[in-house]
Amino acid sequence: MKTIFPAIFTQTEDIVLVEVPDLEILTEGADMADAIDMVRDAIGLKGICIQDDAGEIPKPSKINEIDPSKGTFADDGEGILSLVDVDFLDYRRRLDNKTVRRNVTLPNWLNREADKANVNVSRVLQDALMEKLHVSNRM
Repeated sequence: MKTIFPAIFTQTEDIVLVEVPDLEILTEGADMADAIDMVRDAIGLKGICIQDDAGEIPKPSKINEIDPSKGTFADDGEGILSLVDVDFLDYRRRLDNKTVRRNVTLPNWLNREADKANVNVSRVLQDALMEKLHVSNRM
């Protein structure tokens, strides 16, 4: 689900400061392109954290309801109001596809047999879990 949030971008001498008032997000980037990447990532992460806690992502304010001169970084420079889009489903897919490390206990004899046969134990475990849970790789 793609959502668009208003954000205030404030260019300083060194960095671009960003505020997303609807989500209480403050972030920064080295330049405007980096700031957009950083705020998109911050919005995506905040949104899926809210969802994971069984909450609802706040509805974005209308752009004319945000006053950049009253933003958190107003004293650091002139704020420019812009819209930032985030696809929460896409963000979750990309984040959830990262691998995690799990310790698995195997009998030593079974581990040796797997090594001799050049079996990728991690792949076998993934395949078995997907079969057991009746799920498939989402990517």
